[in-house]
Amino acid sequence: MNWTATVRTVILCSILVFLHYTLRPLLAWDRASPDFLIIALLLAAVRVRPGVAAMIGFVIGLASDSLALGAFGAGALAMTLIGFSWSKLKAVFFADHVLLNGFFLFLGKWVYEVVMNVVERRMQGAELLMQILVWSSLSAFVTAVAGVLALMALRPVLETRAA
Repeated sequence: MNWTATVRTVILCSILVFLHYTLRPLLAWDRASPDFLIIALLLAAVRVRPGVAAMIGFVIGLASDSLALGAFGAGALAMTLIGFSWSKLKAVFFADHVLLNGFFLFLGKWVYEVVMNVVERRMQGAELLMQILVWSSLSAFVTAVAGVLALMALRPVLETRAA
């Protein structure tokens, strides 16, 4: 990846992090709001090596944990796992297909929600099962739709140009 592509990716990830903390609270969807941090992580993770993707996931996870002190470190753990996994999966599936990106966004957000709910230990039994199967899936779907729309809108900016 050249310097201009790196700068473009950093700027777009910064915009998505900004949207996460400005637009997401305004949507007022309590249980199923789009997670722009997951979208930013996917955007960065498919362009770097697994170790760097894990570090990016860790930093983004710490940013998400900064406002939720109940289970500090759970977001960092989840984002680190997701970033590393996405970067590894990029070698198997070249993630340039829109539906494949949507599936990865859905799966990544769902895994994030599962890890967060299990590590937080606020829910147990049927309540935890309902949260994981219904609300986490719905949140993952909303994030996947928002991510696919964002990636389709940003495709001209993200594509590499031959010199």
